Parts: sequence; structure tokens; C-alpha cells
Amino acid sequence: MVSEDALRERLPIREGLFCGPLSDLDAVRLAGCKCSSCGETSLGTRLICPNCGLDTVQDVSLSDRGTLWSFTVVRHRPPGNYRGIEPFSPFGLGLIELPDGLRVLSPVDCVIDDLTIGLKLRFKPYLRAEPDHDVVVFAFEPAEKDAVNG
Repeated sequence: MVSEDALRERLPIREGLFCGPLSDLDAVRLAGCKCSSCGETSLGTRLICPNCGLDTVQDVSLSDRGTLWSFTVVRHRPPGNYRGIEPFSPFGLGLIELPDGLRVLSPVDCVIDDLTIGLKLRFKPYLRAEPDHDVVVFAFEPAEKDAVNG
């Protein structure tokens, strides 16, 4: 028997942000594009290079590993239509440097006191439930969890 969760539609938090089937979170990666003219790598799929303006871009799957380059701690609930975990608790927001040549702003899922520049991280897609569908969102978490969780 198929669970009700498996039947729910999954939508990306933003079109063009992910590659891989949304039905298999282990296969989901951040999508990017690389320009064959200037070498620029960008987050998300695009038709033209944001650096040189040429249409010589190819879609690429970005690395699922990165290094914490900078961070801040969000200690107050963001205003507006905040859709994070309830009840709100402070979380890390980091700039993660990927080996692909770009930096990605992302929540960092770890104990706030463990946030340090140079922390090795891995990409972690997860689901946020909406009333009629699930939204695929992401964070980064310490890569050391690999050794603990296998």
C-alpha cells in the first residue's frame, strides 16, 4: 500500500533551482549552469550567462559539499509570511562556498555554537508541508554527520 505522503505532489521552492527527481530527495542536487565562453558558474538554470550575456551556458549539477565561508545567526522570527519551523528558534544562515566556484546563501542545520568559518557542510534537501502539496526546500548540515549516520 502506498502512503498518503508518497501521493502528494512535490514542488520546488523555486523553478530551475534543483536537478534530479523531486520524488527521490537523495538524488536532488542544486542546479547550476556553466558558461563555456567565460567560465562563469551560476546558481539555477538560465538561458544566458549573467556574467557575459552570451547564450553559451550548459546546465550542471552542483556539488553537494561545501565550506562555510561566512555566517550569521537569525535570532528573531523574520517578519511577514515566515514558513520556517514552528515554534521559531534561532538558526544559522550561512554563505557556503561550493567547489564549483560560487557561494550559496542557505540555512545551516546545526547547533548554533558549532558554526565556525571553514566548517565542512553537505547539501540537505527536505520537505515543507503545505496544505495541498509538499515543497522541496534545502539547508546545509555538517558533513561529519556522514560518519555518524553512515
